[in-house]
Amino acid sequence: MSDALHAGYDAVLFDLDGTVYHGAQVIEGAPEAVGAVRAYGTAVRFVTNNASKAPADVVTHLVELGLDAVVDEVHTSAQAAAALLGERLPAGARVVVVGTDSLAAEVEAAGLTTVRKADDDVAAVVQGHSPETAWPDLAEAALAIRAGALWVACNVDTTLPSERGLLPGNGSMVAALRTATESEPVVAGKPQPLLFETAARSAGSSRPLVVGDRLDTDIAGAVAAGMDVLAVLTGVATPAGLLTAVPAERPTHLAADLTALTLPADDLKIGPRPGWEITTGDVLTVRGSGDALDLLRALCHAAWGSGVTEVRAEGDAAEAALTGLSLA
Repeated sequence: MSDALHAGYDAVLFDLDGTVYHGAQVIEGAPEAVGAVRAYGTAVRFVTNNASKAPADVVTHLVELGLDAVVDEVHTSAQAAAALLGERLPAGARVVVVGTDSLAAEVEAAGLTTVRKADDDVAAVVQGHSPETAWPDLAEAALAIRAGALWVACNVDTTLPSERGLLPGNGSMVAALRTATESEPVVAGKPQPLLFETAARSAGSSRPLVVGDRLDTDIAGAVAAGMDVLAVLTGVATPAGLLTAVPAERPTHLAADLTALTLPADDLKIGPRPGWEITTGDVLTVRGSGDALDLLRALCHAAWGSGVTEVRAEGDAAEAALTGLSLA
């Protein structure tokens, strides 16, 4: 297993929603993949933008799904937001919480006072995902933000992967406040690099690998932190989205799911792949045959290098592969 992708790193930092699980449903192969990383002796960290659960609750959920985990391995955007507020505000400052009680507990642990209604003494607003967030919560936050309070968003993920499909994420609620206040929040979680940097530091890692499903948060955060990243197609990322990804959202490796962590690293890199020939012109012309994901890795390499994203197939095998990737 020494040539396995994970073997080239001293820690693997896993996103959760859309990467390890969809809500209450574990993604097939995830427990085995994480277990293989642990068995090799590589440090494991779970790095999530979801601020709705305390680290202990995240551990409970992971264990219920068949994964080993301890609290010190979990890093959430709620913790990042609380740390940011603690750095910027004096001790005891009043913070309006839009989110769960566990988010409020993180803020209070940072030495601040949490409230649910705006008043003249409110210094900040912190906003994280909660399925219970309603108009009155947003109204209190809007009043405080318009009065000059610091606004910190745990994350700006517009959607949240679940076992039923993509649901509105914290970013959708942030968008409502952005419209109502004409203000921009300070973002504590991904795509800011802080969560990944903190997780890597806690593992004593100098060469971590990030694994995630979302280009604008997981991959962008890893790129910002200067870390290699494996993008998986079990959540939000799509072949079409990868093909048109901007430089700040481009992974170094690509796979269908977490089970690829045990495959040879060279097989997963974005770049030219055996069996496929791609000619660059006004369009990317594909010839050959082989694995469809290999074709996507080669297409991303060609598209990112040339700026050409329109694809055309020559031959039945190429046409079938593009159709399977939803690129034809």
